[in-house]
Order: sequence, then structure tokens, then C-alpha cells
Amino acid sequence: MRIIGGDYKGRIFSPGKTFKARPTTDLAKESLFNILNNRIDFEETKVLDLFAGTGSISFEFLSRGSTDVTMVELNFKHIQFIKSVLSKLKLRAKVIRSDVLRYIASENKKYDLIFVDPPYDHPQFKDIVAKIIENELLEDNGIMIIEHPKEYDFKEMPGYSDTRKYGKVHFSFFNA
Repeated sequence: MRIIGGDYKGRIFSPGKTFKARPTTDLAKESLFNILNNRIDFEETKVLDLFAGTGSISFEFLSRGSTDVTMVELNFKHIQFIKSVLSKLKLRAKVIRSDVLRYIASENKKYDLIFVDPPYDHPQFKDIVAKIIENELLEDNGIMIIEHPKEYDFKEMPGYSDTRKYGKVHFSFFNA
């Protein structure tokens, strides 16, 4: 896993071969952050990273100056890896070990940007976006991004804006 921009650009961290998360590819991540550079002020953005996995997306936000980043991940080994990288970089973020659907149902804080990257075989994949919208976790003018395979189409969901495709990785954008 490589940080592709910001203060920690070029730093590489390896979660190991037994790690079960599917990190976002560098190409897709770079393209995503090029889009976000034109849409948000990283230093003022409250970020929620659901299904944080390696923490790769959150580390990109932190590297670019975001100071209010919350990562939600259920897997204990993934949490340990995220915390070890945060420690090595001397960065602060809120790391929560929880089932994402339970977290969404109980959270009352609103975020400027929500990034969602569920396992592609998650049984409630499409429900996750609907739950976030229902629970009003996005600030006014907030952005939600879901990473997904081509099999999913979110065009009919409330707030849908557009989908960007980078190889096998698709990002669908939603506006509050």
C-alpha cells in the first residue's frame, strides 16, 4: 500500500500476504483524489471511511491535511495494521471496530465526505448506501463515494451524481 499524495507521498506500508482486504488500486486512488482536489478543502473536511480495510483512503486524506477522519472496520487485524501506520506516521484519526451497518444505525455525527468500500460480496452491498442516506450522515453539500464492481448500478438511488470507472474499480458519487 502506497500513499500517493500529500505530506506522506511515496510512503509504503505492507499489511502482509495474509491480509484479507482489497486495497484500492493506485490508479483508481490517484484518479479519485484528482477529482476531490477540485471539490473539497481537505483541511476542512470531516471524513468517514466505512470498511476501512488497510486504511489506504483515510491515509490519503490525512496526508493531504484532513484532521477529522473516522475509520470504521470490523476485522481486528485490519484495525491493528491501521493503528500501526497511524503510529509510524504520528497521525491522529478515530478508529472504530464495529460492524458498519450497526455503526451507521447508531451514528449521529454528520460528515462532509463518506467513503464506502464494502467487500464486493457483502450480502447487503446496495443497502449500505440507502442506510447512510436514511440516517442522514452527510452534511448539506456533502459527498458520498462508494467503490464497487461493474455489476452494481446506483443511478436510481437518491442523490446519485455520477460514476467514474478505472479498470475494474468503479466509484459512484452521491450528493447530499
